[in-house]
Amino acid sequence: MSASSGSVSMRDALFEAPGPKTRKKILVGTIISSIAIAAVLVWVVLRLYQMGQFDASYWYFFGEWSTWRFLLQGLAGTAEVAITAGVIALALGILFMFGRISKNRVVSGIFRVIINFFRGIPSLLLIYFFFLVIPSYGIKMPAFWMLTLPISLTASGVLAEVFRAGVNAVPKGQREAALSLGMTEGKVLRKIILPQAIRYVIPSLISQLVVVVKDTSVAYVVSFPDLLQNARVLISNYDSLVSVYFVVAIIYILINYAINELAVRMARQSGTKVVTRAQENPV
Repeated sequence: MSASSGSVSMRDALFEAPGPKTRKKILVGTIISSIAIAAVLVWVVLRLYQMGQFDASYWYFFGEWSTWRFLLQGLAGTAEVAITAGVIALALGILFMFGRISKNRVVSGIFRVIINFFRGIPSLLLIYFFFLVIPSYGIKMPAFWMLTLPISLTASGVLAEVFRAGVNAVPKGQREAALSLGMTEGKVLRKIILPQAIRYVIPSLISQLVVVVKDTSVAYVVSFPDLLQNARVLISNYDSLVSVYFVVAIIYILINYAINELAVRMARQSGTKVVTRAQENPV
Protein backbone atom coordinates (compact mmCIF):
# COMPACT_ATOMS: atom_id res chain seq x y z
CA MET A 1 0.00 0.00 0.00
CA SER A 2 1.45 3.40 -0.87
CA ALA A 3 1.48 6.36 1.43
CA SER A 4 -0.41 8.41 -1.11
CA SER A 5 -3.52 6.26 -0.68
CA GLY A 6 -4.04 7.72 2.78
CA SER A 7 -4.44 4.27 4.38
CA VAL A 8 -0.95 4.08 5.86
CA SER A 9 0.05 6.34 8.71
CA MET A 10 3.59 7.41 9.42
CA ARG A 11 3.34 5.77 12.82
CA ASP A 12 2.07 2.50 11.37
CA ALA A 13 4.84 2.52 8.76
CA LEU A 14 7.60 2.95 11.34
CA PHE A 15 6.15 1.47 14.54
CA GLU A 16 3.66 -1.14 15.67
CA ALA A 17 0.27 0.39 16.50
CA PRO A 18 -0.69 0.19 20.21
CA GLY A 19 -3.60 -2.06 21.16
CA PRO A 20 -6.67 -1.13 23.26
CA LYS A 21 -5.01 -1.96 26.60
CA THR A 22 -1.92 0.03 25.73
CA ARG A 23 -4.02 3.01 24.64
CA LYS A 24 -5.90 2.92 27.96
CA LYS A 25 -2.60 2.83 29.85
CA ILE A 26 -1.33 5.75 27.79
CA LEU A 27 -4.52 7.72 28.56
CA VAL A 28 -4.30 7.02 32.32
CA GLY A 29 -0.60 7.91 32.34
CA THR A 30 -1.27 11.12 30.45
CA ILE A 31 -4.01 12.19 32.88
CA ILE A 32 -1.91 11.43 35.97
CA SER A 33 1.15 13.17 34.50
CA SER A 34 -0.90 16.23 33.52
CA ILE A 35 -2.32 16.57 37.02
CA ALA A 36 1.14 16.19 38.58
CA ILE A 37 2.66 18.76 36.22
CA ALA A 38 -0.18 21.22 36.87
CA ALA A 39 0.30 20.84 40.63
CA VAL A 40 4.04 21.47 40.33
CA LEU A 41 3.45 24.55 38.17
CA VAL A 42 0.97 26.00 40.69
CA TRP A 43 3.46 25.43 43.49
CA VAL A 44 6.27 27.08 41.50
CA VAL A 45 4.14 30.14 40.67
CA LEU A 46 3.14 30.56 44.33
CA ARG A 47 6.76 30.32 45.44
CA LEU A 48 7.87 32.88 42.85
CA TYR A 49 5.10 35.23 43.99
CA GLN A 50 6.16 34.87 47.60
CA MET A 51 9.77 35.65 46.62
CA GLY A 52 8.70 38.82 44.79
CA GLN A 53 9.70 37.62 41.33
CA PHE A 54 6.59 39.22 39.80
CA ASP A 55 7.68 42.68 40.92
CA ALA A 56 7.79 45.26 38.09
CA SER A 57 11.54 45.81 38.62
CA TYR A 58 12.19 42.37 37.13
CA TRP A 59 10.01 42.91 34.06
CA TYR A 60 10.07 46.59 33.04
CA PHE A 61 12.87 46.24 30.49
CA PHE A 62 10.69 43.97 28.33
CA GLY A 63 8.74 47.09 27.46
CA GLU A 64 11.81 48.50 25.69
CA TRP A 65 12.49 47.82 22.01
CA SER A 66 16.24 47.49 22.64
CA THR A 67 15.60 44.37 24.77
CA TRP A 68 13.55 42.66 22.07
CA ARG A 69 15.98 43.70 19.35
CA PHE A 70 18.80 42.07 21.32
CA LEU A 71 16.76 38.89 21.79
CA LEU A 72 15.82 38.85 18.11
CA GLN A 73 19.48 39.10 17.17
CA GLY A 74 20.11 36.03 19.32
CA LEU A 75 17.13 34.29 17.74
CA ALA A 76 18.60 34.97 14.30
CA GLY A 77 21.84 33.32 15.44
CA THR A 78 19.89 30.32 16.72
CA ALA A 79 18.02 30.03 13.42
CA GLU A 80 21.25 30.29 11.41
CA VAL A 81 22.89 27.47 13.36
CA ALA A 82 19.76 25.28 13.37
CA ILE A 83 19.08 25.61 9.63
CA THR A 84 22.72 25.05 8.65
CA ALA A 85 23.08 22.08 10.99
CA GLY A 86 19.79 20.66 9.73
CA VAL A 87 20.88 20.80 6.09
CA ILE A 88 24.26 19.21 6.82
CA ALA A 89 22.64 16.53 9.00
CA LEU A 90 20.14 15.75 6.24
CA ALA A 91 22.88 15.23 3.65
CA LEU A 92 25.03 13.15 6.01
CA GLY A 93 22.01 11.16 7.14
CA ILE A 94 21.23 10.09 3.58
CA LEU A 95 24.89 9.22 2.97
CA PHE A 96 25.12 7.20 6.18
CA MET A 97 21.86 5.43 5.35
CA PHE A 98 23.18 4.33 1.96
CA GLY A 99 26.30 2.98 3.65
CA ARG A 100 24.27 1.23 6.34
CA ILE A 101 22.02 -0.64 3.87
CA SER A 102 24.93 -1.58 1.61
CA LYS A 103 25.10 -5.28 0.72
CA ASN A 104 28.84 -5.15 1.36
CA ARG A 105 29.19 -6.32 4.95
CA VAL A 106 32.38 -4.36 5.56
CA VAL A 107 30.88 -1.09 4.34
CA SER A 108 27.63 -1.75 6.21
CA GLY A 109 29.56 -2.56 9.40
CA ILE A 110 31.66 0.60 9.18
CA PHE A 111 28.63 2.83 8.75
CA ARG A 112 26.80 1.01 11.51
CA VAL A 113 29.62 1.93 13.89
CA ILE A 114 29.63 5.54 12.64
CA ILE A 115 25.86 5.89 13.04
CA ASN A 116 25.81 4.37 16.52
CA PHE A 117 28.72 6.58 17.56
CA PHE A 118 27.03 9.82 16.53
CA ARG A 119 23.68 8.66 17.91
CA GLY A 120 25.22 7.81 21.27
CA ILE A 121 27.59 10.71 21.88
CA PRO A 122 26.14 13.84 23.52
CA SER A 123 26.33 16.90 21.29
CA LEU A 124 27.81 18.91 24.17
CA LEU A 125 30.75 16.51 24.45
CA LEU A 126 31.38 16.80 20.72
CA ILE A 127 31.21 20.60 20.97
CA TYR A 128 33.89 20.52 23.67
CA PHE A 129 35.99 18.33 21.37
CA PHE A 130 35.76 20.89 18.56
CA PHE A 131 36.36 23.75 21.00
CA LEU A 132 39.26 22.33 23.04
CA VAL A 133 40.91 19.47 21.17
CA ILE A 134 40.87 20.44 17.49
CA PRO A 135 42.46 23.91 18.05
CA SER A 136 45.38 22.21 19.83
CA TYR A 137 46.31 20.67 16.46
CA GLY A 138 46.45 24.09 14.82
CA ILE A 139 42.99 23.88 13.25
CA LYS A 140 41.10 27.10 13.90
CA MET A 141 37.49 27.67 13.00
CA PRO A 142 34.85 30.29 13.87
CA ALA A 143 32.55 29.76 16.84
CA PHE A 144 29.69 29.23 14.41
CA TRP A 145 31.24 26.07 12.97
CA MET A 146 32.45 24.81 16.35
CA LEU A 147 28.77 24.77 17.29
CA THR A 148 27.14 23.81 13.99
CA LEU A 149 29.32 20.85 12.99
CA PRO A 150 28.95 18.88 16.26
CA ILE A 151 25.17 19.43 16.28
CA SER A 152 24.86 18.31 12.65
CA LEU A 153 27.00 15.22 13.25
CA THR A 154 24.97 14.00 16.22
CA ALA A 155 21.71 14.66 14.35
CA SER A 156 22.97 12.84 11.24
CA GLY A 157 23.18 9.55 13.13
CA VAL A 158 19.52 9.83 14.12
CA LEU A 159 18.43 10.87 10.63
CA ALA A 160 20.29 7.95 9.09
CA GLU A 161 18.19 5.54 11.14
CA VAL A 162 15.03 7.49 10.30
CA PHE A 163 15.79 7.14 6.59
CA ARG A 164 16.59 3.45 7.03
CA ALA A 165 13.26 2.90 8.81
CA GLY A 166 11.50 4.60 5.91
CA VAL A 167 13.28 2.38 3.38
CA ASN A 168 12.36 -0.74 5.34
CA ALA A 169 8.73 0.42 5.49
CA VAL A 170 8.37 0.24 1.70
CA PRO A 171 6.78 -3.13 0.76
CA LYS A 172 9.46 -5.55 -0.44
CA GLY A 173 7.21 -6.73 -3.26
CA GLN A 174 7.75 -3.44 -5.07
CA ARG A 175 11.49 -3.99 -5.13
CA GLU A 176 11.11 -7.58 -6.32
CA ALA A 177 8.68 -6.55 -9.06
CA ALA A 178 11.02 -3.80 -10.28
CA LEU A 179 13.99 -6.18 -10.36
CA SER A 180 11.95 -8.72 -12.32
CA LEU A 181 11.36 -6.01 -14.93
CA GLY A 182 15.10 -5.62 -15.40
CA MET A 183 15.78 -2.55 -13.26
CA THR A 184 19.09 -2.40 -11.43
CA GLU A 185 19.33 -2.24 -7.64
CA GLY A 186 20.50 1.37 -7.80
CA LYS A 187 17.66 2.46 -10.05
CA VAL A 188 15.09 0.66 -7.88
CA LEU A 189 16.43 2.44 -4.80
CA ARG A 190 16.51 5.87 -6.45
CA LYS A 191 13.22 5.80 -8.37
CA ILE A 192 10.94 3.53 -6.34
CA ILE A 193 12.04 2.96 -2.77
CA LEU A 194 13.67 6.26 -1.77
CA PRO A 195 10.82 8.58 -2.92
CA GLN A 196 8.29 6.56 -0.90
CA ALA A 197 10.61 6.30 2.09
CA ILE A 198 11.06 10.07 2.16
CA ARG A 199 7.28 10.58 2.14
CA TYR A 200 7.00 8.26 5.13
CA VAL A 201 9.60 10.09 7.19
CA ILE A 202 9.11 13.75 6.23
CA PRO A 203 7.33 14.55 9.52
CA SER A 204 10.06 12.81 11.52
CA LEU A 205 12.73 14.73 9.65
CA ILE A 206 11.09 18.06 10.42
CA SER A 207 10.47 17.07 14.03
CA GLN A 208 14.19 16.34 14.38
CA LEU A 209 14.69 20.08 13.92
CA VAL A 210 13.22 20.47 17.40
CA VAL A 211 16.19 18.54 18.78
CA VAL A 212 18.60 20.60 16.68
CA VAL A 213 17.08 23.86 17.97
CA LYS A 214 17.40 22.62 21.54
CA ASP A 215 21.03 21.65 20.98
CA THR A 216 21.87 25.21 19.92
CA SER A 217 21.19 26.31 23.51
CA VAL A 218 24.71 25.19 24.50
CA ALA A 219 26.21 27.94 22.35
CA TYR A 220 27.62 29.54 25.52
CA VAL A 221 30.44 26.96 25.38
CA VAL A 222 31.90 28.66 22.30
CA SER A 223 30.50 32.13 23.13
CA PHE A 224 28.30 32.19 20.05
CA PRO A 225 25.59 34.89 20.31
CA ASP A 226 22.45 32.76 20.09
CA LEU A 227 19.13 33.36 21.85
CA LEU A 228 20.15 31.82 25.17
CA GLN A 229 23.58 33.47 25.18
CA ASN A 230 21.98 36.89 24.65
CA ALA A 231 19.52 36.06 27.41
CA ARG A 232 22.44 35.44 29.76
CA VAL A 233 23.71 38.94 28.92
CA LEU A 234 20.32 40.42 29.83
CA ILE A 235 20.37 38.52 33.12
CA SER A 236 23.78 39.99 33.92
CA ASN A 237 22.66 43.52 33.06
CA TYR A 238 19.29 43.52 34.83
CA ASP A 239 19.75 40.84 37.51
CA SER A 240 16.47 39.25 36.40
CA LEU A 241 17.11 35.55 36.01
CA VAL A 242 13.54 34.23 36.37
CA SER A 243 11.83 36.74 34.10
CA VAL A 244 14.40 36.48 31.29
CA TYR A 245 14.48 32.70 31.32
CA PHE A 246 10.68 32.61 31.42
CA VAL A 247 10.40 34.77 28.29
CA VAL A 248 13.12 32.83 26.48
CA ALA A 249 11.45 29.53 27.40
CA ILE A 250 8.19 30.79 25.88
CA ILE A 251 10.05 31.70 22.69
CA TYR A 252 11.62 28.22 22.47
CA ILE A 253 8.23 26.58 23.09
CA LEU A 254 6.59 28.64 20.33
CA ILE A 255 9.38 27.79 17.88
CA ASN A 256 9.22 24.08 18.60
CA TYR A 257 5.42 24.10 18.45
CA ALA A 258 5.60 25.78 15.04
CA ILE A 259 8.05 23.11 13.83
CA ASN A 260 5.74 20.33 15.02
CA GLU A 261 2.79 21.95 13.26
CA LEU A 262 4.90 22.21 10.10
CA ALA A 263 5.63 18.47 10.37
CA VAL A 264 1.89 17.70 10.54
CA ARG A 265 1.13 19.96 7.58
CA MET A 266 3.95 18.51 5.49
CA ALA A 267 2.73 15.01 6.32
CA ARG A 268 -0.74 15.83 5.05
CA GLN A 269 0.57 17.49 1.90
CA SER A 270 2.84 14.53 1.14
CA GLY A 271 -0.02 12.06 1.57
CA THR A 272 1.32 10.56 4.81
CA LYS A 273 -1.56 10.28 7.24
CA VAL A 274 -0.76 11.49 10.75
CA VAL A 275 -3.05 9.63 13.12
CA THR A 276 -4.29 11.35 16.25
CA ARG A 277 -5.88 9.46 19.10
CA ALA A 278 -9.37 10.41 18.01
CA GLN A 279 -8.71 9.05 14.52
CA GLU A 280 -7.42 5.65 15.60
CA ASN A 281 -9.53 2.65 14.65
CA PRO A 282 -10.19 -0.05 17.24
CA VAL A 283 -7.89 -3.04 16.90
